Amino acid sequence: MKHRVAQLRRALNETVAGLFPERHVYVRSGGVMKGYALSPRKQMLMAGGLAAAAMWMGVCTAAMLANALSATAQDREVARTQAKYERWIADRQARLTAAVGQLNATGGTTQQLAAAAEKRHAALAILLTQMKAQPGAVQALSPAITKALTGGDATPTGRIERVQLSQEQLLEAADTYAKSRADRLRLAFRLAGLTPSAYLPKSGGLGGPLIEAKDPRALAAVLDVDPDFAERVQRAAGDLSEAQALEAAAQRLPFARPTSDPELSSSYGVRVDPLTRRLAFHSGLDFPGGRMSPVEATGPGVVAFTGQRAGYGNTVEIDHGGGLKTRYGHLAAISVRVGERVAVGQRLGGMGSTGRSTGTHLHYEVWLNGRPMNPDRYLRAGAMTRQAG
Repeated sequence: MKHRVAQLRRALNETVAGLFPERHVYVRSGGVMKGYALSPRKQMLMAGGLAAAAMWMGVCTAAMLANALSATAQDREVARTQAKYERWIADRQARLTAAVGQLNATGGTTQQLAAAAEKRHAALAILLTQMKAQPGAVQALSPAITKALTGGDATPTGRIERVQLSQEQLLEAADTYAKSRADRLRLAFRLAGLTPSAYLPKSGGLGGPLIEAKDPRALAAVLDVDPDFAERVQRAAGDLSEAQALEAAAQRLPFARPTSDPELSSSYGVRVDPLTRRLAFHSGLDFPGGRMSPVEATGPGVVAFTGQRAGYGNTVEIDHGGGLKTRYGHLAAISVRVGERVAVGQRLGGMGSTGRSTGTHLHYEVWLNGRPMNPDRYLRAGAMTRQAG
């Protein structure tokens, strides 16, 4: 073993001597010659130092390049954003300049041009508010509408620029309003276990003669705006139409409360049966109240059944369409008849304790395609749709 180590050491020394032979350096300074001997060990130390310095410089250079590339990407993104807004401003200015030049060429005045721009803005405001008939739309969009017609530079050019900028703000407000409203309504439908898309119109129309065309260029020609702006108008109007369709569908669904009392005496699901004292499935909600307290329809529909049902006593059932039915049990009196069309909130009868009951209350159920659903989810969905409005 020692012999092998000695051989390895000799081979290493020979390799080092071959790579770093002893060198002599002579330096002449002031007529005096000095000599320096560089042994293999000194040369190895110098080479190691130079290698370490080179490695350090390489690491630093790589880090600097990475930072530079990252900064360059950010700069490019900033430059693209800036260029986008510069193009937008330049486009608006070019349109304004062209319109003024055309008007001057035809002998008109900038006052007439400003009035025309304001009329187009008013038409756009009507398109996104009154034509959509959306609850809350006027309150959400009025600030952007009125800002275009009041305040600021009163010169014709100033009025035109103000209207154009306000149109951008109006579209932003419409986008935000429509998306948030439609999102809340979609969430309410899913909460009730319903598919929102099933309640949207299949035609895909956007709900207005000016925005039914699929090609944004057609709308751009009508409103005298650029195609990009027209496409944003269509998108905002489409979102508003979707929210309107879901709102209209929500008005047809049993989302209201059957009694004025917000309290519950028993919830949906497994519970201890009050008569047998054993676990049993409870397929609805129980609402407490005094005898003959009003029981109201939770949604519009047609009365499908009135009379006695086993366990439910005096019962009213309403068909709301689309496979949805609601059942109202243990009534003391019934105020409607089979085939009668009822509205949401209409009195169906008075609360009682008929059938399998231990006290005065309303037993309320929601059925979808022949299966009992949790009515509490429909009540929460109704509260959410009212918040969306």
